[in-house]
Amino acid sequence: MSLMHLSFYSTFTLSCLGLAFHRTHLISALLCLESMMLSIYIALSTWPAENMTTSTSLTPLLMLAFSACEAGTGLAMLVASSRTHGSDHLHNLNLLQC
Repeated sequence: MSLMHLSFYSTFTLSCLGLAFHRTHLISALLCLESMMLSIYIALSTWPAENMTTSTSLTPLLMLAFSACEAGTGLAMLVASSRTHGSDHLHNLNLLQC
């Protein structure tokens, strides 16, 4: 395993661990999701260069577009929950009370 693969795997793993263990605020969960998407994007972007292929695929571009949509939706949810509940704590958000 090369150093670049190790850095991608460790970045993704640390983002997953951050999402699993630091679930107090919605903004921290959104930042962990964004770092997961960023590590996947960088891995998909460098994959053709590692394999010595000249063809570029649209997969990194689609991943970046979905990541931007996910960020916009997450920020809209953050604003909506802050307006209705007064904070962005995740323990205030309960689907059974809606």
